[in-house]
Amino acid sequence: MQTNRFSLRIATPNGTGSSSANALLVQAIFRMGVPIAGKNIFPSNIQGLPTWYEIRVDRDGHLGRCPNCQLVVALNGATYDDDVASVATGGSLIYDSSWPRETEQRRTDISYLGVPFAQLVNDNFSGARQRILMKNICYVGALTALCAIDRAIIDTLLKEKFADQQRVSNRKAIDLGYRYAHEKFSCPLPAHLVIPESAERQITNKMLIDGNSAAALACIYAGATVAAWYPITPSTSLLDAFQMFCRRWRRTDNGKHNYCIVQAEDEMAALAIVLGATWGGARAFTSTSGPGISLMTEL
Repeated sequence: MQTNRFSLRIATPNGTGSSSANALLVQAIFRMGVPIAGKNIFPSNIQGLPTWYEIRVDRDGHLGRCPNCQLVVALNGATYDDDVASVATGGSLIYDSSWPRETEQRRTDISYLGVPFAQLVNDNFSGARQRILMKNICYVGALTALCAIDRAIIDTLLKEKFADQQRVSNRKAIDLGYRYAHEKFSCPLPAHLVIPESAERQITNKMLIDGNSAAALACIYAGATVAAWYPITPSTSLLDAFQMFCRRWRRTDNGKHNYCIVQAEDEMAALAIVLGATWGGARAFTSTSGPGISLMTEL
């Protein structure tokens, strides 16, 4: 049995809104009191190209990535072969069975769990964008059944994070995935979760935060009041977090905002804004990616 010790990889096209679904999974497992680490893996690219999210659950607190995963959710046709290859022997591949897969792509040493995610959301939701978003939430529901994630915690997170209408849609999508997996497969899988007896002690005085949010919080404590950037993954999420923190803590005594965040026309302009603000006496910074650094060297 792989109770509270397994790795999960989720493969999706970039720009499909999987980030919220993956965050929901990580936070639910964390609140169950199980040590967990999440890692977003993506090349610096445009919308539509591959992205992966890896979750390592380890009761002993190990955080490093594993070369092979016991569970893989393969929702990107462009990387399907590689995703199949990444499943550890004896593991399970969850894929969208709305479309058949070629038999020669099948391995005999892993289990194939087909869930018609696209069909489920197409039959129950309208609008192209909503269907794309709900497909991701639907796999959260399937994993909730397959991995024995506490549904009460999922419901609590939905209440905390989404407005009323969004919450209703998300709960519906989770129910669709949960019911299908529960009816079609033996749940839970060998790789699953249990709430440890020491759950309260494991999460007491701990918080779950991603690296970019931690960096943004550090900028707040370092006194930064100016930030400029050109949007590109992964830099944008850092600025989003910085803006959220600034709205709370960068206010004058009369309630006015005391910060400036600028979306520049390119990376060179972003660095020019930061340099100018610094010369003017403000603490300023930028965030960027590898290609962005290459452009900034000119300035």
